[in-house]
Amino acid sequence: MEIETHPFEPFLPAHARLLMLGTFPPAPKRWCMPWYYPNYTNDMWRIFGLHFFGDKLHFVDEAHKTFRLADIQAFLAEKGVAIFDTALRVRRTTGTASDKDLDVVEAADLDGMLRALPRCQAVLTAGQLATRIFADHYHISGRPEMGAYVPFTFEGRTLRLYRQPSSSRAYPMKVERKAEIYGPMFDEILT
Repeated sequence: MEIETHPFEPFLPAHARLLMLGTFPPAPKRWCMPWYYPNYTNDMWRIFGLHFFGDKLHFVDEAHKTFRLADIQAFLAEKGVAIFDTALRVRRTTGTASDKDLDVVEAADLDGMLRALPRCQAVLTAGQLATRIFADHYHISGRPEMGAYVPFTFEGRTLRLYRQPSSSRAYPMKVERKAEIYGPMFDEILT
């Protein structure tokens, strides 16, 4: 099986207070844009639209079945949200981006990302595998419940690890409910 290397650079605004980590992007054939959460059916940018603008289509370009990437990047930079994934290199066992079908060959440089984000207060992991990779790396024994956090320490800093629902449509939860779960974390960290 082919080993894939992550196709995107980490998005790390120096003033970011929140680091969002998924597992790994889907195959390029599923992209509607060349950036994070690129599958048009993925709910992440709809979650942001619902929470911050009361409109799940705020970042959606329905006419072209894509997202408004420049608007997303500007918004995240303004709010202080960094993004990458927990896996740098993977093998897809079935060609999907589902956690159960990913063999992580090399984890991302989690320490390097946190060092590059001195104002970071929290890490959001979306999905079970991302949470496991991150928690195992930092020897976090208790996994947070969905929508909650556990504290952890990194180089003298105390941060929060939040576990949020996967933004994939394969995760059986309405986008409105996902936004409700993400909301308290956004309010605590980004306002």
